[in-house]
Amino acid sequence: MFDVTDLTRVTPVLDSRAVTFENPTGERGAGGRAGGGRKGAPSRVIEGGERVTLADLAGPGTIRHIWMTFPPDRPARMRAVTLEVRYGGLSYPSVSVPCLDFFGSPHGRPVAYSSALTSMPEARGFNSYVPMAFGERIHVDLVNGNPDPIVLYFQIDYTLGESASGRLHVGFRRENPTVSKRDFVVTEGLRGPGRFLGWVGGVRPIDGGQWYGEGEVKVYRDGDREFPTICGTGLEDYVGSAWGMGPHAGLYAGAPLEVPGRGPIPKYVGFYRWHVLDPIMFSTDLQVTLQQIGADRGGLVERVDDYCAAAFTVCERAQPVPPVDVAAAVADLE
Repeated sequence: MFDVTDLTRVTPVLDSRAVTFENPTGERGAGGRAGGGRKGAPSRVIEGGERVTLADLAGPGTIRHIWMTFPPDRPARMRAVTLEVRYGGLSYPSVSVPCLDFFGSPHGRPVAYSSALTSMPEARGFNSYVPMAFGERIHVDLVNGNPDPIVLYFQIDYTLGESASGRLHVGFRRENPTVSKRDFVVTEGLRGPGRFLGWVGGVRPIDGGQWYGEGEVKVYRDGDREFPTICGTGLEDYVGSAWGMGPHAGLYAGAPLEVPGRGPIPKYVGFYRWHVLDPIMFSTDLQVTLQQIGADRGGLVERVDDYCAAAFTVCERAQPVPPVDVAAAVADLE
């Protein structure tokens, strides 16, 4: 948990660095050299299908902040830009997620909002303040999954020094459509000890005439099977609001993205929930799910919708997450 008194703490053991296209290694005294120090290389063209390394850093250390931007485009094209992170020279990613989902907004749609861990000021700049501690090494890649080029600007701020923290994992899932009476899985499979930090979610309500948000978020931990240890009261409550949820944003929960539909129910909704002050710890195993339950005048109804989730989990050791299936991630986005 962040303590404001940390702002007065001087920690000489930490070495503050940043990587950009002008200083790709974060070397001391090497920033701003391009163009004679007059903003010579703030951006780069990323070709269609290209994988570009944003950071390849020797540790120990911690990435403190990632900022990037690329020009607005159609939702499917925006979502086809993905982020991958590998720790310690491992061959598999522990982070594999569409960029916009990582920064807090699903469906390939930037939205203006601010939270404690992520933000998109003016729906233009994409920020993450989620710490990413690393030991021997960390490798950060961006992949342009589109056939055409994009222009990318970015900066990664980090510190070198002691890092005894766990490793951040971010996995992406989408179920389009879900199966009636089978809960959507937000995350599962990572081994503890660990901490579920939260998630960025999205729903495309397939039945636009009924309310969609009554499903309970369930957290199964450390051997829970039939019933979870933690069970909420409904999606709209879980993200900090209540009945008939509309667009809103707060420090730890919100639903800032809402694209109007033809009827009373939105066409797309994006939300987030950060478990910062209400931590969810686990020792051995974790599964988080969401029911697809709605309501009409007759009461609760089972639904089939299109759900996605980018789940943020810190684990003691680095583990693989499934690589993003770009074709599935961008399907049916309008």
